[in-house]
Amino acid sequence: MAGEVVRAYLPPPLPPHPPVDLGPFYGQIEAANRALGQLQGVTTILPDTPLFLYMNVRKEALLSSQIEGTQSSLSDLLLFEGDFSPSVPLDDVKEVSNYVAAMNLGIKRLGEGLPISGRLLKEIHSTLLRTGRGSAQDPGNYRRSQNWIGGTRPGNAIYVPPVPHKIDDCMSNLERFIHDRKNPFPLLVRAAFAHAQFESIHPFLDGNGRLGRLLITLMLHAAGALREPVLYLSLYLKTHRETYYDLLQRVRTKGEWERWLSFFLEGVERTSIRAAEAATRITGLFQDDRKRIQSLGRSAGSALQVHQYAQTRPVFSVPGASRKLPMSSPTIRKSIRHLVGLGVLSETTGKRRDQVFVYTNYVLALSQGTEPIK
Repeated sequence: MAGEVVRAYLPPPLPPHPPVDLGPFYGQIEAANRALGQLQGVTTILPDTPLFLYMNVRKEALLSSQIEGTQSSLSDLLLFEGDFSPSVPLDDVKEVSNYVAAMNLGIKRLGEGLPISGRLLKEIHSTLLRTGRGSAQDPGNYRRSQNWIGGTRPGNAIYVPPVPHKIDDCMSNLERFIHDRKNPFPLLVRAAFAHAQFESIHPFLDGNGRLGRLLITLMLHAAGALREPVLYLSLYLKTHRETYYDLLQRVRTKGEWERWLSFFLEGVERTSIRAAEAATRITGLFQDDRKRIQSLGRSAGSALQVHQYAQTRPVFSVPGASRKLPMSSPTIRKSIRHLVGLGVLSETTGKRRDQVFVYTNYVLALSQGTEPIK
């Protein structure tokens, strides 16, 4: 209502005060670091690490966007990227596609020497909201008006973040914490604190949740904990979405950093283990399918090329494949028939023309846990 008095929350600068006693967390920190190291070890021996990264980034983009309410599936995203029509509103898929581009930009800019900073986060945010929903919410700039979480107005909101003129100071404090070399906290603890603080600052009009989750991966990558950006927490956070939001709110209202830290470390450990298992499982799938394709005899060479293409584009058409492969369309069609016969590919439209083929078991493996939230 007009004229109502609303109290905005101003998060104290990090590190938390009173200090968090890390003694009870050393076991969790060690377990999370060990799982993270195992994930890094698995991904370095993958036969095609860029391919694993390519699909992993898309899965994370999808899950992080689903937490914010999009109804896109992995198949929808792959259809969109292949210039096919997805089954959900286009803005939903654009939102996920923008997240992919934002992550790639962040990793690229870190590689060019730009540190994690307000400048970098603004660049990433500009890409995150470049089209679709949120594109009118001043992408790339800190907000100049009040926002809130839950409710219809600040007066009945669940959470009201800092007023706009305090955002620069809050973000500067966060940046100093991230780069403070005297900081005694292990990397994963710093990432947990930084993510919660960013979500409390809520510096942009839209996209804060997605960008805050990107920040975790960027911190681990920049610090060298992961040579490649293969750890994404959004499946864990999506599965435990109510707990995730509740613990962030408890940090603000009760200073319960310990409960948030325990939840975060458990997420890193579980997610790392699952990601390593998925990488091993998908590698085994590719190897098993290659062996079956080699049994085709003289047709195996062309079929293997189409199989390789399907790994990078698991939803595709003959015209799409013919633009990328040094093969004629009739040869590609013949190879696809072989792969359908082996059960590697399946046709999804049921039509005789404009057919769309899917690397079925690969998409199923990638899609585990990515069903839209109802």
